[in-house]
Amino acid sequence: MAANGIKKTTSLVGYAVVPNARDVLCSLYAKTLSLVQSFPRDSGYRRQSETVVQQRLAIVQADSSPESIEKKIGCGQMEELIDQAERELSLAVKMDGWKPWEPLVAAPPPNQWKWP
Repeated sequence: MAANGIKKTTSLVGYAVVPNARDVLCSLYAKTLSLVQSFPRDSGYRRQSETVVQQRLAIVQADSSPESIEKKIGCGQMEELIDQAERELSLAVKMDGWKPWEPLVAAPPPNQWKWP
């Protein structure tokens, strides 16, 4: 850790240090929550992602220490958490387009799920 409180390196190939990682995470989590809240309440994707994102957002908002946040979430460094949050937001955008909770356009073929 540098004297100014910002680490010099993540020691991970491909991950540059993000000096305002906490703010970035809060923003990404808020965007994801806003989007998934437009999905039906009984959607499995909404229930699962909303739970995880709300838990992580609460940890990030309650703590200002990157090391403590990383330890409590337990899924890597702040930069890795940002990558995960960006990917979750990207998936939420795709799910919004796919709308897997809507009925099928056509009935599935007979015995589609039957195996020998």
